[in-house]
Amino acid sequence: MSSSKTNSPAATVRPLYVALTGGIGCGKTTVLQQFRALEIPCFIADQVAGAYYSDPAFLDQIRTLFGPAVIQPDGTADKAAIARIVFADPQALQRLNQLVHPRVWDDFLQFAQKHADAPYLIFESAIVYEYAFDRLVDKVICVYLDLAERMRRLVERDHTTPQQLQARMANQLTAEEKMRRADYVILNYEGNPRARQVQHVHNLLLKE
Repeated sequence: MSSSKTNSPAATVRPLYVALTGGIGCGKTTVLQQFRALEIPCFIADQVAGAYYSDPAFLDQIRTLFGPAVIQPDGTADKAAIARIVFADPQALQRLNQLVHPRVWDDFLQFAQKHADAPYLIFESAIVYEYAFDRLVDKVICVYLDLAERMRRLVERDHTTPQQLQARMANQLTAEEKMRRADYVILNYEGNPRARQVQHVHNLLLKE
């Protein structure tokens, strides 16, 4: 992680780049809403990447990577088919990431230019460490929830199976490892003073 906001004395001062990450189902969205309530601009990598699938040039690249079977008759991407491929094949997932994530970061830098007056920006992504976004930001916040509770919430929310969830989780670091690497940790249990934790991290970031 960068230790400063600039790379040289002549560089323009910019907001801190702060990644927000955590295991699938840990409640990142809830925490993100509380940073937004503090008027911190938040960039959600998954939402931005999802919009790429309406770009014909991107769809051509997807077709080249995975074959015509991942494009539906109406010309849209078959995201379920893509998910089945990449969650079963780590190399396929890596190829998809290499296509998507440099573009995501470029979009974040454009987002940062639009919010240059903010004290810091949140870059939310489940794969901050897996794709080495941590090397591009100044600080990392990990939202932590233990595996059993995350599985219970995801099965209830997404109507999926534990086996399907485990296949997705197999491509990510454990929540404990993410917590170990992070600069700040927010424990996202029901009844925990979540807002107080966010406010505390916010106050620390304002001092950076």
